[in-house]
Amino acid sequence: MASLNVYSALVVLFLTCGAAMATKENDQIIKDNNCETKMGLPCVLEAFTSIFETGTISSKCCGELVGLGKVCHSALVKRTLENPLFKNLSPARIIAKSIQTWNKCLALIDSPSPSA
Repeated sequence: MASLNVYSALVVLFLTCGAAMATKENDQIIKDNNCETKMGLPCVLEAFTSIFETGTISSKCCGELVGLGKVCHSALVKRTLENPLFKNLSPARIIAKSIQTWNKCLALIDSPSPSA
């Protein structure tokens, strides 16, 4: 029985350290790449609502999102998911919406404009 308690304690410790390391890793990526300064607030809000709620993102904000870069985009989404305010959201669903938003923006930015 004592070995079960030790095992349980190790599992909890491992999971806690893993979450803390993930948070530190995302924070470091965000800091190293100046991720929080690359988009204007209106576009940050549009991107957020398109990923975490039910909203759309304009082509202007898609341009800012793609300019932000995939590394920053992913790190910011993951860090937001680590916030206790979002603990009731499905991480798999949010990651899927994040990828969907990124791909939509990438296609929109890469496609030639109809007037060209």
